[in-house]
Amino acid sequence: MSSARPVVPANLLRPELLGLNAYHVPPASGMIKLDAMENPYLLPQALRDEIARLVADAEINRYPDAGAQQLKAAIGQVTNLPPGMEVLLGNGSDEIIQLLALAVARPGAVLLSVEPSFVMYRMIATFVGMKYVGVPLDEDFALDRKAMLDAIQREQPALVFLAYPNNPTGNLFDAAAIKQIIEAAPGLVVVDEAYYAFARDSFIPLLAQYDNLLVMRTFSKLGMAGLRLGFLAGSGAWLEQLEKLRLPYNVGVLPQLVAARLLQHHDVLLAQAERIKQERAKLLAALNAVVGVRTYSSEANFILFRVGKATQVFEGLKRRGVLIKNLNGGHPALTDCLRVTVGAPDENKKFVAALQDTINQLA
Repeated sequence: MSSARPVVPANLLRPELLGLNAYHVPPASGMIKLDAMENPYLLPQALRDEIARLVADAEINRYPDAGAQQLKAAIGQVTNLPPGMEVLLGNGSDEIIQLLALAVARPGAVLLSVEPSFVMYRMIATFVGMKYVGVPLDEDFALDRKAMLDAIQREQPALVFLAYPNNPTGNLFDAAAIKQIIEAAPGLVVVDEAYYAFARDSFIPLLAQYDNLLVMRTFSKLGMAGLRLGFLAGSGAWLEQLEKLRLPYNVGVLPQLVAARLLQHHDVLLAQAERIKQERAKLLAALNAVVGVRTYSSEANFILFRVGKATQVFEGLKRRGVLIKNLNGGHPALTDCLRVTVGAPDENKKFVAALQDTINQLA
């Protein structure tokens, strides 16, 4: 009889991995889905027909273009990259975050971000064995410049992530403070512009000014969530090395074809983003009219708000057929916070009515 320990997860996997919870995606069938920052609008019928013909002729029996040259060229055209800057593609921005962390994960290396922010920064640091340091935002979720600069001096991070606008708070941090952080950082600073289409500012024009700056974007929020496509922009000196970690054929034939074609119609997607921004203003006003709700300004396609008995409100909304994101309990700064994606006009009206009805019932 063998005396070896049984081969079970607890005996084999790293303790920090065993302590993690998997990223949870709740079922949303039959509900008004306002939990995942998706574009609520379908493409125009003529464009859907054009894509259908493109997909029908796609050679899905062949591997995709490993370099995705057509898609990269389309991204370069719509993004107005500074001369000399290049693009690395990922299966969503999550893959790019992981790739960056893997690249710098020497023993003792630190990944630094702010708190609360995108949960995958912390999770991926754990995946790759890096120390994670989260610097608290102030009580209004603004960037604490001094605390960030002190943390950089103390921790000497290899990698800094700053979401711009921030998720889940929706605000843009002070651009001058971010420039100071870039200048002070001994390693890479990645500005995550997942919600660029809804914001008034970008760091892409500054890529050539800082040799340690990279900008990451995803097209998911713009209307391509199902394609799972993100990209990293920066100097060839960095991207040439990072390409060594990118898995072969990580962006499939169909995402490449469809995304490149959609970027030829970038104006259509930006027009939808403009509609979402207009609805954001209306939804913010409607939420501000609900007694007991405190909202936070947003330059993304979602709104963070605080309400008493947040988890009960969240469950009440679900019973009324509306799914949003419950952030209560996820971070101390997000106590009693919920986050709602800006939907189509009818979805937003139904959400506000369901919210008001739920709050009234709980009063």
